[in-house]
Amino acid sequence: MNMALVERLRSERRVVERRRNSVFTTIDLDRDGKQIGFFNVPQSPHDDAWGTVQVPLAVVRNGNGPTILIEAGNHGDEYEGPIALGELLREIDPADVSGRIIAIPAINVRAVEAGTRTSPVDGLNFNRSFPGDFNGTLTSQIAAYVHDCLFPISDYFLDLHSGGSSLMILPSAIIEPSPTPHGHKRNIAATLAFGAPTVVMVDNLGETRTSTASANLQGLIVIGSEMGGGGLVGPEALAICRRGIRNVLKHAGILKGPLDVQPGANGRVLKVPGSEGYIMSDEDGVFEPISLLGAAVRKGDIAGRIHFLRTPQREPLVLTHPIDGVVFAKRQPGRVRPGNCCFVLATEYPEALAAALEAGE
Repeated sequence: MNMALVERLRSERRVVERRRNSVFTTIDLDRDGKQIGFFNVPQSPHDDAWGTVQVPLAVVRNGNGPTILIEAGNHGDEYEGPIALGELLREIDPADVSGRIIAIPAINVRAVEAGTRTSPVDGLNFNRSFPGDFNGTLTSQIAAYVHDCLFPISDYFLDLHSGGSSLMILPSAIIEPSPTPHGHKRNIAATLAFGAPTVVMVDNLGETRTSTASANLQGLIVIGSEMGGGGLVGPEALAICRRGIRNVLKHAGILKGPLDVQPGANGRVLKVPGSEGYIMSDEDGVFEPISLLGAAVRKGDIAGRIHFLRTPQREPLVLTHPIDGVVFAKRQPGRVRPGNCCFVLATEYPEALAAALEAGE
């Protein structure tokens, strides 16, 4: 990406007023070279009256160029992103960079330490906490720092996820819908550059409290990923994540060289169509999945069953697919309660390829 385009994109950005806060860093985000340290969020729990929570923060900078913010550990039971981002920080030479990489490999640090989706400190889901609140609990304070202090100085945002403990998801690059047509086309082009075998547009049912939705509202070019799940580390998903991070850096012009496009990259371009793509449990029981992850299914096909172990005389509840599509995600734990997500379906999204071509600047 040339600097003229970077400046034009920055001129179109939404201006965010930085709220008063007491967060401080151990590194200089504007200095050339590689620095790995923390941003400190002051806290005053019972055992540490004037302490802080240290969130790992790194910057790799060399001269002028675009800035990308890369975040992993948004949920503490999603592991491929933190592993791949840590590897990048250890390996990368600042001399190979044109611009700036800001990396947060364990953003929801207390959840990462605990291996849980939500923070054990306040019970909050970091990815439902934006734009955050510097006067709130720890999770809200971290979200506010990203929203007010890091998004405004970034041009790209790469958010690395997997399905966590509760979902198995096709290893995918995720198109994050932008509120503007031009922004949406740029997001699609950058997401296709990631080079995952499956690409899926997901809008989280219109949710506005996610980090990606917040970055979109500020006008960044936004890319997401879902690398497997089940609370596991999948070798295939980890390899896709490693390549994808570097491919996005090359697409942005921060690293030089051609994209590492593997056979089958972007082989399926899909979208989650909305609430009709979700199958939720209406009962308390044990979930038996029948449809396989990645399978093409038809409306009315049996998706799975919910069994009632304390009432063996009761027939299982049969779940059927509400639409034609591809099984993008399925529940991992057997135990289900009303409202638990059992399956997510995606449908073809051919318009994405045309939009990516139009995004050529």
